[in-house]
Amino acid sequence: MSNLTVNSVTAEALVQAQLEAYNQHDLANFVSQFSEDICIYRPPATEPVIQGKAAFRYFYQNERFNLPHLHAEILNRMVVGNKVVDHERISGIHDEPFEVMVVFEVSDGLIQNMWSFATS
Repeated sequence: MSNLTVNSVTAEALVQAQLEAYNQHDLANFVSQFSEDICIYRPPATEPVIQGKAAFRYFYQNERFNLPHLHAEILNRMVVGNKVVDHERISGIHDEPFEVMVVFEVSDGLIQNMWSFATS
């Protein structure tokens, strides 16, 4: 098995684990999948909107996992090396579900960077 394949499997497993923790609203398990210096980007912004695990934990604890119907459904997934691209349908935040594309970059066994592209 090539390094590209091993890295792809590891990256996909890590992203799947964070998805499952997200849908279970398991904050501790969810946050454990991310690096201490996690950066979250929401293009077109070029600077992170969330930086560092403490800010990341605070956001998800107070802005996401407090929503009882929060759920992410994977519509499509693509894996290229250490990057995983998910096309997701998110429900429980707004009145109607919405779609996003999320790119996860994995390094040293943790998610290091995440880019979230909204459909509107």
